[in-house]
Amino acid sequence: MTVTRGYTATKDQLADRLSRIEGQVRGVQRMVDDDRYCIDVLTQIAAIQAALDKVALGLLDDHARTCVIGAEDGKQQADRTEELMAAVGRLMRRG
Repeated sequence: MTVTRGYTATKDQLADRLSRIEGQVRGVQRMVDDDRYCIDVLTQIAAIQAALDKVALGLLDDHARTCVIGAEDGKQQADRTEELMAAVGRLMRRG
């Protein structure tokens, strides 16, 4: 049985975006190895965080649409909503 997730339709796009972020992280590692200026490194880290935030928001949106609003029979929307809000809370507490 194949499981369908909220992001299944955009999985390729998600994988591409995560690969770009992975490349950015490797770039920051090279910057540190090359003793680049602190502010330049911090600027790249901020760009990575923004890119991850965009991925997270997309996943939250997909989850809300498919797993909360479109919950299968037997799944309580209230439980799914609580789960969603807990995930939002975890994302907001970072840093």
